[in-house]
Amino acid sequence: MKKRTLLITAVIFALVAVPAMAMQGHDSHGSGSGHDMKSDKNMDQDAHGKEMDNTSMGGMFKHHDSMDGMNADFQVMSLASMNMTSDKGETHHIMVNLSRADGGTPIKNAVGKIKVVGPEGKEQVSTLKNYSGILAANFTFKEPGKYGVICLLKNEDKKQVFKFWYHHM
Repeated sequence: MKKRTLLITAVIFALVAVPAMAMQGHDSHGSGSGHDMKSDKNMDQDAHGKEMDNTSMGGMFKHHDSMDGMNADFQVMSLASMNMTSDKGETHHIMVNLSRADGGTPIKNAVGKIKVVGPEGKEQVSTLKNYSGILAANFTFKEPGKYGVICLLKNEDKKQVFKFWYHHM
C-alpha cells in the first residue's frame, strides 16, 4: 500500500510540477522568467563580457543593453498580443528605443537593420523603420526555439552592434 501511495504521489507531482517549472522558462510568453538565468546570462554577454539584462512579462520580452554611450531598450512582442496582423504573415514585432547613456536623452535620428537567426539557421533581415524615434521591424517566428537577434545601428558617424537571444515558445 505504501508503494502504491508513493507511486501515485510521484505521478501527481510529475503531472503538476514539471509543466509548471517548464512554463517558467518561457521568455517570450508566460508570467515570468524564473528559470535558471545564470546559464542564459552566461550566454548573453557582449564582446566586453558584461551581462545583458533579459526580462519578460505577459507576452512581451524586454532586453536592455548599453554600449559606447548609447542605451538600447529592445522589446519583442507577438503581433497577436498587440491586436495586429501582417499581410506578409509576420508574427512578431521587434522595436528598439535609443537614448544617450550620460543622461537619457532620446536618440531620434538613428537608422539600422535587424537580422534574426532562427533555431534552424534561417536568417531574416529587415530595415528598421523610424516611428518618432522608436525603431521597429516585423519578423516571423514559426518554430519554438532560440532566436539570435543582431541589431546594427548607425547614429551620426558611429556604428554599433547589439546582440541578444530571444526564446520563442
